[in-house]
Amino acid sequence: MHKMGKLKGFEIVLNENKAVFHPGGKIVGKVIVELKGDMKMRSLRIFMRGVAKVHWTESRSTGSRLGSYTEHFNAEVEYFFKRQVLFGGEVSEGRDVLTEGRHEFNFEFDLPMGGIATSFEGKHGNIRYWLKAEMDKPWGFNNKTKKAFTVISPIDINKPEYQVCVESSVEKTLCCWLFTSGPISITARTDRKGYCPGESIAISAEFDNLSKRTVIPYATLYQTQAYFASGKSRVRKTKFTVLTGLPVGPGTRGSWDSQLLKIPAVSPSIINCCVMKVDYFVKVALHIPGAYNLTMHLPIMIGTVPFRRGVFNFTDSNFYRETQAHYNAMTFLGLPNPPPYRETITPPPPFEDPPTYAESVSGAVNLWDEDDDRNNPEENMGDLTYTPLYTYVYNYRPPPNYTEVAQSDQNEIVFPPDLEVINGGS
Repeated sequence: MHKMGKLKGFEIVLNENKAVFHPGGKIVGKVIVELKGDMKMRSLRIFMRGVAKVHWTESRSTGSRLGSYTEHFNAEVEYFFKRQVLFGGEVSEGRDVLTEGRHEFNFEFDLPMGGIATSFEGKHGNIRYWLKAEMDKPWGFNNKTKKAFTVISPIDINKPEYQVCVESSVEKTLCCWLFTSGPISITARTDRKGYCPGESIAISAEFDNLSKRTVIPYATLYQTQAYFASGKSRVRKTKFTVLTGLPVGPGTRGSWDSQLLKIPAVSPSIINCCVMKVDYFVKVALHIPGAYNLTMHLPIMIGTVPFRRGVFNFTDSNFYRETQAHYNAMTFLGLPNPPPYRETITPPPPFEDPPTYAESVSGAVNLWDEDDDRNNPEENMGDLTYTPLYTYVYNYRPPPNYTEVAQSDQNEIVFPPDLEVINGGS
């Protein structure tokens, strides 16, 4: 019988403990093996895989006394499957011996330049990327160790198509027997279409209530997961942050002026996978007692490149225009221009800080798969849990609403403070 005691340690370590990669990146690391004694093996190999997989079941009725049965829906896309032999050979008699002590075996893989989607762990499927090292031994079971990593397919929310606001209107009337109330309506908009986790959605809205009931406005961030297999689809919606406003009484109007809805550490939108899709929308609604709520959906994009305050934000300011006019007047009078004060005249630079990440709000998952023997847990070593990491903006400061403070007191743009409370006002 094989003695497990010989294998003291078996793990995969990535260079600089890097855990997030982008298409076209290099996966560089080493496999560390620690032995208490010499060990024979055919080979030590490492594999890198990327797979998108979905599965769900539906109960079907036979229409007879036999009752019902369960139908399974499965689909899978393999993005890549690569391997390297680190010790031994492809064909071996099992005579290669790894001596007692600590051994490190370096490896390097290249991710495809395109065609791979962002890592995602969902209710009915996942997009997962991982490394697996395996000792192929001439007797007994093989030892394995795994390490999953996150791949992020970039979505730059600073592109013009993601900087436009999303706006919509909806209206309804309430009927009670022979009487019809005045209309109840919502007009709402977001400050832009694209956001990163950690940022806040600024929602502006008008709530007109010409009914005789008091209504309550609220907004909710939703994620939609859609799975596709065998010509069928399965959709799951998840609710995240909620923003609640003050009641709007009968015959009055309520309004929101850039009320902030925080985005937690969720996955980016996934639009380039053929077996699943991940979308987001903001639901703005009025709770109406004794009637169906009035609702609207504002679709948004969750990206991976944080929002940058570009040149246009600064040069549109009164301070910038007045300062430039002052310098132009000096030039016209033949006076030499002093060098500009760079901290106030030069627009802020693009976002160039190293990206920051946060663990997905969905939490950790188990890396067991169909190739693993759950009845023999000693076969798999290392940490078999994994939590995706997504781009996250810490200490996000929302842009100013519309105006700047009068220049009499200070010549600087004033930003509203960070708001952590998500309860809005009317």
